[in-house]
Amino acid sequence: MKLKKIKTYELEKCYSIAPLFYQGKRHILVAAEKVNKCLLFDLYGNLEETVWDAPGGTMSMVQVPGSDGWFLATHKFYSPNDSKEAEIVLVRPEGRDDWKVQTMVKLPFVHRFDILTRNGSHYLIACTLKSGHEYKDDWSSPGAVWGCRLPDQPEDYGKVQLSLTCLKEGMLKNHGYCRCGGPDDGYGLISAENGIFRVTPPDGPDGEWQMEQLTDEPASDVAAVDFDGDGSQELIAIAPFHGNEIKIYHLEDGRYQVAYRYEQPAEFGHAIWAGSVYGKPAAVIGYRKEKREILGFTYENSYHASVLESDAGSANVMRYERDGVECMVSANREINEIAFYEIEKE
Repeated sequence: MKLKKIKTYELEKCYSIAPLFYQGKRHILVAAEKVNKCLLFDLYGNLEETVWDAPGGTMSMVQVPGSDGWFLATHKFYSPNDSKEAEIVLVRPEGRDDWKVQTMVKLPFVHRFDILTRNGSHYLIACTLKSGHEYKDDWSSPGAVWGCRLPDQPEDYGKVQLSLTCLKEGMLKNHGYCRCGGPDDGYGLISAENGIFRVTPPDGPDGEWQMEQLTDEPASDVAAVDFDGDGSQELIAIAPFHGNEIKIYHLEDGRYQVAYRYEQPAEFGHAIWAGSVYGKPAAVIGYRKEKREILGFTYENSYHASVLESDAGSANVMRYERDGVECMVSANREINEIAFYEIEKE
């Protein structure tokens, strides 16, 4: 796997990335971690609109299913020590560079969230990094996982205030999240100091959320892909919280066991993605200190790692396709650069 940088844009403390289908076309949203902008790009990396100038603090953005450009986003999560005012907002386009923002639910310390669909119904899953603190870097109050059913129609999102149910407490350093499954049987992977968990929304109006613990080792971020083609997805994880280890877990006899460890330190691991690149399973991880590399992971009889970019300091990455070419966008937070790449065939 090799990257060819095709476009860059400067945005201080750029962080969150998400796809957005709007006006009949696919776009890419990029928002800042601190008080700064959210920007809308085309698939070539050309800036199209400014969605907001502030308040920022955006950890996650997810399109409202079936909508034309509506999405949910976190606001006011500026750091683990400055996120008591964090909330999830609804964002709607009303004209060029004119987007309406309204609060859907106030949820202190909300870090990751997603919209999962199961049997035609949509559900919000929201993860709080912690539940409170008394001083800087106080982790004595663990986070939690929250959930609720969402309206069936996009236009109803702006008419309701969400009421969340706590699904699981005691989630220390509840940082990572990855969506898995298909368009109508989605589930999420959550990673925390307690381990990696699989959470599945209800299968019907009278069903219940399911939470299954997959590992018990600390993990900061996680993604899943079937590297070796055995029919079961491997878990690739950064550990511990904002840590320097990269591990791949393989399912053996019903338990996830560590099958691979990256041999080099990857200080402040953060960005993570896993899926298919030109038909082959792959994963990408970026770390934010020291060499600040973006790494690619593939499998052919054994695991292989390659350096895709140096001195980037990526906070998040996303792979996408454009006109038959596979591409990647990276929020290179540590150098204030939104970078668009083409992935070159080897």
